[in-house]
Amino acid sequence: MRLFFYELHEGATDLLTDAIVVSEQEHTPEAFADLVRTARASVLDTFEEDTLVEAIARELERSHGFTYIGDDKLRASMSVGVEEDDTFLVEQSDEFRSIIAEMDRSQELRGR
Repeated sequence: MRLFFYELHEGATDLLTDAIVVSEQEHTPEAFADLVRTARASVLDTFEEDTLVEAIARELERSHGFTYIGDDKLRASMSVGVEEDDTFLVEQSDEFRSIIAEMDRSQELRGR
């Protein structure tokens, strides 16, 4: 079975939120954009999720057969690092949520 992955970004706030949705059906970028716009319009005034991007992902799941890869579907999470002590299984908790962050490490790399 082939799976097709699509990403949603919400960048209107200081903390960017992303969501990954998966489909067994391939959608052109334009068709996916149309589905997202339709989902956004249907949830914009009524969503109860923490973020708009999560509400859209769940609407795509409900209405169009996508699977939203949210924290509730994760079965294990690992923290990995160069040092052995930095590589460990992360304990799951309802108190914390995963976020995806993009960082500019060019300044850090220049200092080495």
